[in-house]
Amino acid sequence: MSDFKTKNMNINFDKNNGLVPAIIQDAKTKNVLMLGYMNKESLAKTLETNLVTFYSRSRKTLWTKGETSGNTLQLVSIKPDCDNDTLLVEVIPSGPVCHLGTDTCWGARNQFQCGFLTQLEEIISGRIANPSEASYTSRLVRKGINKVAQKVGEEAVEVVIEAKDDDDGLFLNESADLLYHFLILLQVKGFRLQDVEAVLESRNKKN
Repeated sequence: MSDFKTKNMNINFDKNNGLVPAIIQDAKTKNVLMLGYMNKESLAKTLETNLVTFYSRSRKTLWTKGETSGNTLQLVSIKPDCDNDTLLVEVIPSGPVCHLGTDTCWGARNQFQCGFLTQLEEIISGRIANPSEASYTSRLVRKGINKVAQKVGEEAVEVVIEAKDDDDGLFLNESADLLYHFLILLQVKGFRLQDVEAVLESRNKKN
């Protein structure tokens, strides 16, 4: 059994007739974009050019993603799995990844995801776009940005107060209230959590 060694990687190409699966993941959103296959030559070319290159099993040749469409995959990192026979390739895509024109080969949008908070942002967006008198969020937003900002301040004070006590339940509930109102304020100002994340990321790069 022979192994392929390059840039501290020890990839085993023998398990699948000289090929290894390459899982393509967006380096920023962490969404899985597609699955391709690499052999020794395509991996070497990927590392040399920093543009992801696969081996086409149907055409029996190398192909660099985006060589015809322009939707390239800029290499960020490559990590082998525990068995050294599968690659996780982090990239920065320059456009839709799927040949059908979608962001991913599963038809999903390649957008920022933050668990339930992302879903909550969409709920808040819906309450703002389609206001209802039955909705607390709609009623609060209708009162204007000053009222929304005031609520954030009030909830922040409540968090500070509860942080000084020993009731973890109350502390977490007040923290949830603060976060919810902050998400509302962000959208009223025209922003989302990903915009805050971008600022934090830029600060981290400077440190």
